[in-house]
Amino acid sequence: MLKDVTLGQYFPGNTVVHRLDPRTKILLLIFFIVALFTAKGWVGYGVMVLVTAASMAASHISPKNIFKGLKPMIFIIVFTAALNLFYTDGTPVLPGWPITWEGAARGAQMILRIILLIAGTFLLTYTTSPMALTDGMERLLSPLKKIGLPIHEITMMMSMALRFIPTLIEETDKIMSAQKARGADFENGNLLQRAKALLPILVPLFVSSFRRADELAVAMESRCYHGGSGRTRMKQLHFAPRDLWALLLGAVLVAGMFVLKHFGL
Repeated sequence: MLKDVTLGQYFPGNTVVHRLDPRTKILLLIFFIVALFTAKGWVGYGVMVLVTAASMAASHISPKNIFKGLKPMIFIIVFTAALNLFYTDGTPVLPGWPITWEGAARGAQMILRIILLIAGTFLLTYTTSPMALTDGMERLLSPLKKIGLPIHEITMMMSMALRFIPTLIEETDKIMSAQKARGADFENGNLLQRAKALLPILVPLFVSSFRRADELAVAMESRCYHGGSGRTRMKQLHFAPRDLWALLLGAVLVAGMFVLKHFGL
């Protein structure tokens, strides 16, 4: 299950999506989220599915990678669908049943919404390197520097946290394999016993994480890193015509979702 977590991974490529400015991709994700939460009918959700599929095809990201990353979220998806399924008023599917047709439709829409939301987020991290993502977020949030917010430091911390997710997952998998070789059992027993069995994993994982963080801090200090003040970049960000077209399409998508919502589609 841990190996299925792909958030934070970057798949290098030379597709049109990879070549987009990171600021454009961040804004497109915001447009995508707004459009997704605006969609109310099946036509709107169908459009969002087509947009997601087209984005995956344009970025050459295999659907297998997306669905692989969804596995750790299955419990949340099923739980959300069940809440909407049993707690939505409407016409019962069968007399006396707590399940209504409206609840079934809303549950299916919630499943689609969560899957599309996760897929859109994954596409951003899959096609944008951590450094480019940091630079893009910093440039977008740069106006907040005028009120004293340490934007560079905040974006750097977010990028490093995202970057080390795969590393921590790999470290956890190694520790679990080592503990299983010593006879540890993480699958049998009740909930309390299984929680106690995780202690031999959490302790070395925290120790390893703090040691890795200390080594990273020393390495950054050795390279005279002092935050964003006076910092230069090897690669400068520049908007290209394709970025403007992409943002225009994102704005059209949001406007289209509002129109479909108005007509109840």
